[in-house]
Amino acid sequence: MNTNGNLYTIIYTSVIVILVAALLAFVSQSLKAKQEANEKADIMSQMMTADGIGTKASFQEMGNAAVLEKYAAEISEAFTVNAKGEKVSDISLDKVWSPSDLKAQNNRIKKGELDAVEAPVFKFRNGTTVVPIYGAGLWGPVWGYIALKADGKTMIGSYFDHESETAGLGAKIKDDPAFQAEFTDEMADFSQGRIFEIVKGGAPKEGGKSVLDNKIDAITGATMTSKGLDEAINNWLGVYKAYLTSVQTEEE
Repeated sequence: MNTNGNLYTIIYTSVIVILVAALLAFVSQSLKAKQEANEKADIMSQMMTADGIGTKASFQEMGNAAVLEKYAAEISEAFTVNAKGEKVSDISLDKVWSPSDLKAQNNRIKKGELDAVEAPVFKFRNGTTVVPIYGAGLWGPVWGYIALKADGKTMIGSYFDHESETAGLGAKIKDDPAFQAEFTDEMADFSQGRIFEIVKGGAPKEGGKSVLDNKIDAITGATMTSKGLDEAINNWLGVYKAYLTSVQTEEE
């Protein structure tokens, strides 16, 4: 075959493209299980961090296998609820909800299709409940977890993550432990129009702590990220309202 001809060039190029595509597909499949394991362990560590079982740094040092083992020892029950507070279905204790899973439910929330929403609830052996949130930041999605005491309204802690918020500003929802610590001992006030508020300009403080139980300071210079997180928290806690207020009634 004429190696300088067009036919040779086309055949040669096609073979190279096919080989590269096959190699990429093989690598992708080979790494898929590891990527899924990394994501699963990361989500479990985020929930346990919110619940005060450990810190994100400590879980990262443990490795995936140890994180999964710790989560299995701490989780007691998982299920989905609808906006009426009714249990819809059980969740296998070894399953987590990825950001893409949360996004699908968030789309229903945004459309007002609350009857179709199935929101996950994770209950731990220490009597706490962890619920996820999901929404839009400045440049992409934000999500995270809020841990609540057995009364269904007092926050133990939180952990938030993002896809592409600005480093040093919006990214502080993940990178700044002080911001996440602000949620500790705050309240989800289901009697108010705004269940929780991240306040631009600062929430009133006394002794370094907010004097209003359901308000914390927004991140300085990250107005849109703070607003997006605020909306995400209120939208999702709004879905959980019926369930969590029923838990409050039981506690009383």
